[in-house]
Amino acid sequence: LKRVGINPTRNGILDVLRSMGANIEVLNSRTSAGEPVADILVRSAQLKAVRVANPIIPRLIDELPVIAVAMAVAEGVSVVNDAAELRVKESDRIAAITSELGRMGVVIEPTPDGFIVDGSKSRLRGTNVNSHGDHRIAMSLAVAGLIADQTTNIDNAEVVNISYPEFWNTLQALSRQ
Repeated sequence: LKRVGINPTRNGILDVLRSMGANIEVLNSRTSAGEPVADILVRSAQLKAVRVANPIIPRLIDELPVIAVAMAVAEGVSVVNDAAELRVKESDRIAAITSELGRMGVVIEPTPDGFIVDGSKSRLRGTNVNSHGDHRIAMSLAVAGLIADQTTNIDNAEVVNISYPEFWNTLQALSRQ
């Protein structure tokens, strides 16, 4: 991945994925338009369960839905706490991601301030899912759809244009690599 933002106040996802065993290298760190960016090389790796809670939550609050997807394929039970703010985003992201990943075969339960995912008992399968009008939920479900057994159809998928108009082109290019 080229020119990925790595601002230390927003790069918590890299730390969590690494703690799960992800093989991620940050290369060619530099500044672009006053922000730190780098190229990121990701290699396949078996993920393991993790607990995510403060103090890291503010650095990855918006990435927690896609982290839930990673947790769905990790070995063991993962837990997210201290993330009640997810309930007051563009959607109730805790309710949305637990509902839709559950429809896809993930063993996931909401909690008042997060969720619990049993990756050992989960198997992603494609189905019809709902973005809940939330760009981050739609993008997370698209990532889940890439690794699901069958086709995934996302209702209101165009909502990704709110934050990432090139998302579908980028995802298609990455899935060919």
